[in-house]
Formats: sequence, structure tokens, C-alpha cells
Amino acid sequence: MTPSVKHLRYALSLFIENGQGRRLSRWLKNRESRECNREWRYWGREHQQLPPEGDDWRTWLILGGRGAGKTRAGAEWVKARALDLWPATGGRSERIAIVAPTFDEARLVMIEGKSGLLAVHADDERPKYEPSKRQLTWPNGSIAQIFSADEPESLRGPQFDAAWCDELAKWRYGEEAFSMLAFALRLGDNPRVVVTTTPRPTPLLKRLIADATTAVTHTKTADNRAHLAKNFWRDVQTRYGGTRLGRQELDGELIDDDPDALFRRDLIEAQRIARVPELVRIVVAVDPPASHGKKANACGIVCAGLGEDGRIYVLDDCSVNGARPAQWAGAAVALYHARHADRVVAEVNQGGAMVEAVLRETDQEVSFRAVYASRGKKARAEPVAALYEQGRVSHVGSFPELEDEMCTAIGQGAKSPDRLDALVWAVSDLILRRGLGPRVRMV
Repeated sequence: MTPSVKHLRYALSLFIENGQGRRLSRWLKNRESRECNREWRYWGREHQQLPPEGDDWRTWLILGGRGAGKTRAGAEWVKARALDLWPATGGRSERIAIVAPTFDEARLVMIEGKSGLLAVHADDERPKYEPSKRQLTWPNGSIAQIFSADEPESLRGPQFDAAWCDELAKWRYGEEAFSMLAFALRLGDNPRVVVTTTPRPTPLLKRLIADATTAVTHTKTADNRAHLAKNFWRDVQTRYGGTRLGRQELDGELIDDDPDALFRRDLIEAQRIARVPELVRIVVAVDPPASHGKKANACGIVCAGLGEDGRIYVLDDCSVNGARPAQWAGAAVALYHARHADRVVAEVNQGGAMVEAVLRETDQEVSFRAVYASRGKKARAEPVAALYEQGRVSHVGSFPELEDEMCTAIGQGAKSPDRLDALVWAVSDLILRRGLGPRVRMV
């Protein structure tokens, strides 16, 4: 006699506990496999399941490391809301907001990703995705609209009864975008939002964690190790295991400021603004890497401007990882033109004339200044940190990876502070005439 789906589900849960879920799924007949896959409550690990029934939560915050299964949990929750699969979700949602740091990330991760919304549905229930409309429509009429947190005003007007927010901690205009979303969640009896993110100690994330209406779930990359490439797990453990960055990016811990760091998040936050003021000078600073490839340092590329009020405004962090010289030079020159910058400033300690040559291969007419570091990273950064303490530098929006480097002690952890180096060169170039910058030698 063919075993019932109920018995197969129970057997599957036992196999999953022993890391054999994939093996058993290959044995199941197509119908039984589809049924089991539909019931995520039997597949997902504990941290991917809904908070206990009866909990009066408005926001479900899933904090986890890279590759820990956060996206799958968010996609399954949206699926359950759209199709009214689980009574505990609060009933069917007819209007759902999907919010990512950018539209590209929404498409590549939340919609078309391996654990995204299109992947977690069976053929007969999969929503129709219309990229031009930035919309998904389910066969039963439920609709999800896609938004970029870079455009908070786009959330003004629509209304929803559910929302899924991904990587909230890296939203450039986090407070503004999340506030607009909160005003839009006004349909139904119990509108709710699920937030999936790797934690960073941003004020918004801290506020959500402290909110009594937030249910918080924690997970680690190690929890999903069976579904990750062995080389990936070995490499990240070797490079980041036990470091502050590893605790944040792999263990999903909320790591606050390093007491030995030169910069403080509260000072950065106090001077943060949302719009670019009138500027009298703009520079793009580049901290070139000595090599390229997966294990190479990033190429720091930061743009900053000097305002008419004498203040410094950090405009962009366009740093790239593992890029070849032509690639990082192209990114720097593109930013130079996009911002109508006055100059590209680049450190030449490791590249010498090659740095200028590769930039001029991209654009012969680019205005370029080479700088040579005659002091250590910490000594160069100290005068810039003093400007932050004086409240004379503002970030236009949020730059999570740059700010993570700023608020980590220089010389600690596995990463070189390449973004911070570029920031130091940019700010220094803008204030050198006033004698406030680090000691550099022009070449």
C-alpha cells in the first residue's frame, strides 16, 4: 500500500534532521513530492517558521548570516499569505509590498533568485511576473508590487495588507522608506511585515528589535550548511571565523561599534541627510587594490563634495570587489562623470604610474591627482575622524559597508579598510587647502 502523504511528511522530517532530505525527495512520486514541497511548514527549519500562534506581532524580523535561508523563509511567507495556505499567517493578502535595497536586488534575489518567489511555487500556483509593471499577480488575484528602498516616495499612495522587506540594514534611506511603508500597511484586519536581513547596528534595526510588536528570529549560516557549496563554507570559516565581521555576516549577530574604532555610528547618524545640497567641489577618490580576483582586497571608490557652507558631504560608495584594473577604473570614471566631479584622486603607493595610465585608458581627459601615503592608515584617518566628531561631515543617505569599516578598529578583522581609505583621500582632498587633512605627498 502506498504510504499517505502524512506519513511521508513525517518520514521526511526525520530524514531532514539527519541531513538526508534531498535523498528522500528523489524517492517520492511527483505528486507526493509537490505536496510536500508545498507544505513549507514540514520542510523549513525552526527558525524559518512563523512565530508561535497567538503572538501579537506586527513585524517578524529574521536576522541571519549569509546563506542562512532568510530569503526562502520570506518567499514562503509571502506565498502563504497570497494563497492563504496557513491560517496562522492572518488570512489571504490581496495586496503585498515587496521592498528591496534596489530594483535589481528585488528581481535577482526576491523574485528570480534560487530561493525567490518564482522558485517556491508549483507551476499551477506560480504568480505572473511583469517586470515592466514591477508586479506579480497570482492566479487567485492577489498582487505584489515591487519597490526600491532608494525611492521612499514611491511608497506614498499605495496601500497593502502585508509586506516583505529584504536586507533592511543596507537600505540607503532606511528610516524614510520604512516609515512610508508603515503608512501604507493599512488594509485588512492585521497587516504584517516580514523583514529578512543580515544585521548591522543601524538605528532603524535597533528600534525594530526593541519594539514590543516585533518577533525576532535568529539563524546562522551554519544552520543551512547542507545547502551551501563546501568550498564556500571552508573559505569563509578560514577567513572570517571568530572575527567581528564573521559574527555579523555568518552568525547573524548584531555587533555594535568597536570601542577601538576611530569613528562612531551615533556621530555619523546625527549628521546624516537625505538630499544633496549645493556643492562647490566634488572629488572621486580611489584606493586601488594590489591584485584582483576573489581573494583580493576591494577597490575603494568614494565620492564626496564640499558644500557652500564649508561642510563635507559623502555622496557615493561605489567600491568594487575582485575587479580587474580596467573594471575599477571604469567604475571610477563613470562616477566621475555621473557626479560631474572636478577630480579623481588615487593612491599610487602600490601602482605608481600604472594607476593613472589605466584611468586614462578609460578616459584620456579625466582630471587626475596622485597621492602617496607617507603615514599608516590609522594616522591618515585620525584628522578625518576629528571632522566627524566636530559634526562637519554628513553622509547623504546610508552606506552600510563603508560605515561598517569606519566603525571597526583599523587593523582588526580579516578585511582591509579599502572603502575607508578612499573616504579619507576624498575628504582630505576637499579640505587640504585649510590644513585639516592627513599628511600626503603629491606626485
